[in-house]
Amino acid sequence: MSSPSSASSPPLTRLEATVYGLVQGVYFRQYTWQQARQLNLVGWVANQPDGTVRVVAEGSEAALRQLLAFLHRGSPAARVERVESAWSAATGTFVAFQVRSS
Repeated sequence: MSSPSSASSPPLTRLEATVYGLVQGVYFRQYTWQQARQLNLVGWVANQPDGTVRVVAEGSEAALRQLLAFLHRGSPAARVERVESAWSAATGTFVAFQVRSS
C-alpha cells in the first residue's frame, strides 16, 4: 500500500538543455537559478567553454516545461538563438538548484 503523499505525487522527470546564442555575461545563469528555485526544481546551470549554457534540472514535468519556456526567452539582455533539450527519468541525485562556475 502506498502512502498518500507518494500516491498523489507525479513522477519526477529530468530535463537536460543546451542554450545557444548570446547567453554568457548577461546574467543568464542567475535568472535561470531564480526561475528554477521558484518552480521547486533541483539541478544546475553552468556556462560552457563553447559559449553555450548547459542546464540539468529535475522535478515535475509541468515545472520543467515552464523552465524550458524560460530558457527559450532567457534573461533580459540575452539573445537566445536555439535550445536543444532532452528528457529522461529523474535520477534523484540533486538536493537543490545550483549555479556552477565555468
